[in-house]
Amino acid sequence: MRKIRYKKGRKVQPSTLEYTGIYTDKPTEMQLFVYDENEATEYENCLVKDFISNKDLTKNNWLNLHGLSSTDVIQELSEHLQLNPIVVSDILNITKGTRLDEFDDTLFFSIKSILPMDESDTILVEQISFLLQDNLIVSFQEKRGDFFPHIRERIRTNTGIVRKKKVDYLLYLLLDAVIENFYITIETKEEKIEQLLLQSKTSDNPNVVEEIEKMREVFHFLKRAIMPLRDALFTIKTINEDDQFNSIENSNYVFFGRLHQKTLELLEQIDYDMHSLDSASNFFYTAQSHRMNEVMKILTILSAIFMPITFIAGIYGMNFQHMPELEYQNGYFLALGLMLVIVVGMVVYFKRKRWF
Repeated sequence: MRKIRYKKGRKVQPSTLEYTGIYTDKPTEMQLFVYDENEATEYENCLVKDFISNKDLTKNNWLNLHGLSSTDVIQELSEHLQLNPIVVSDILNITKGTRLDEFDDTLFFSIKSILPMDESDTILVEQISFLLQDNLIVSFQEKRGDFFPHIRERIRTNTGIVRKKKVDYLLYLLLDAVIENFYITIETKEEKIEQLLLQSKTSDNPNVVEEIEKMREVFHFLKRAIMPLRDALFTIKTINEDDQFNSIENSNYVFFGRLHQKTLELLEQIDYDMHSLDSASNFFYTAQSHRMNEVMKILTILSAIFMPITFIAGIYGMNFQHMPELEYQNGYFLALGLMLVIVVGMVVYFKRKRWF
């Protein structure tokens, strides 16, 4: 059975600092990267006080926080960063969708990350939030996951241009990694669509239609998740027209334009896949109708063959005393012969008409 595991968290007031997700048993852990083009320093399992003492705003700083259950830690961090209480509440409240808020010195981005489970039809949904300030980016994940290991490795090994750019480029890389998860999910589901297309042409099992409808629900869900992300990325593209926020370099807006283009490609691919599902459904119903027509054709042929035989048998089955043929010595065999000739004639006729 296919299932979309979308965490149904408790709804709370916007000013309430309470984690509404299901990973309440996951401890809150923090990892800090302080880097520039020349060097990179990594701090594991740091506390808020460690972050305050080790951050260097003359360099790039990436604080990655795993686990949202310790609201006191998040509250302490938000006070140091002077965050709007509504932003902090949105980080902890996973029932809301994709959001983008722009403040004087902070860009807040909340997104749903989607991944298929291995050897399962279940889709996992996790909220990831980002805070962008001057030379500082903070990412919030509900649990420790493998979304950004390649980005960490690029920072450690100075691969690419990530250490040559500001943290706004790092935000681009983090969002790109999340969007790649949508590609992985869609590619995984497309393999199932190919199987359904084949089954719709060869199988008469009604469960095929049920599987098609379930898959259609999955793609509707993916589309609803990507559309607000598309709109948010389009908004980022236009932030350079706002003089109040300058944490994104003008030369880096082109990267966010690429992300926006990727969401458009994802939506286009989803529309194509949903059209394929419609085709699979039509194939199944067409095949079912064809099979039914074949059955009706066979029944029609049998009825046409036995109708004259039944007519003859009915005539000579009447209980009249004066029926000349009843007194014929070979009347029985003549009647059987006539019936046989009719059957052969009808079979030859239908054969020439290519009814079978």
